[in-house]
Amino acid sequence: MEKITVLGVGNILMQDEGFGVRVVEQLLHQYHFPEHVQVLDGGTLGMELLRFLLGTDKLILVDAVSGGLPPGSLYRFSHDEVKAYFKEKVSMHELGIQDVLGVMEVLEKPAKEIRILGVEPLTIDIGLTMTPIVAEAVEPVIQQLITILQEWQVEVVEK
Repeated sequence: MEKITVLGVGNILMQDEGFGVRVVEQLLHQYHFPEHVQVLDGGTLGMELLRFLLGTDKLILVDAVSGGLPPGSLYRFSHDEVKAYFKEKVSMHELGIQDVLGVMEVLEKPAKEIRILGVEPLTIDIGLTMTPIVAEAVEPVIQQLITILQEWQVEVVEK
């Protein structure tokens, strides 16, 4: 069975920058996942994530994405779009994730498929709560995530 990882990244101390972590928190609160699916709060760990990601066949990364669209806009990247995404780094944790994925390639253990889901932040400033427009994007991103997992033949069960 393929190992699947759902990884939420971001800094929850920086308002909308914590979007990926907040999505993962809500996902774990609402759903049960089979044993071969790990759902991780990656925070801002960077290279320390390597030990959790090695052996992952399919990866879904959830993050705040500064792509120039209006705040609250949703992003979805797959295949070649993922490489393009990492060319424009928005924060240090993304630099760390790019390095982790690079090391996985060098070790000849890359994820076969990577998807990125995200939202355009309104504010990346000190604070523990996301802005309302970004918080409203949590549920739509969770639904996109569930759809991807179902495409990958994962049974997701509501709690």
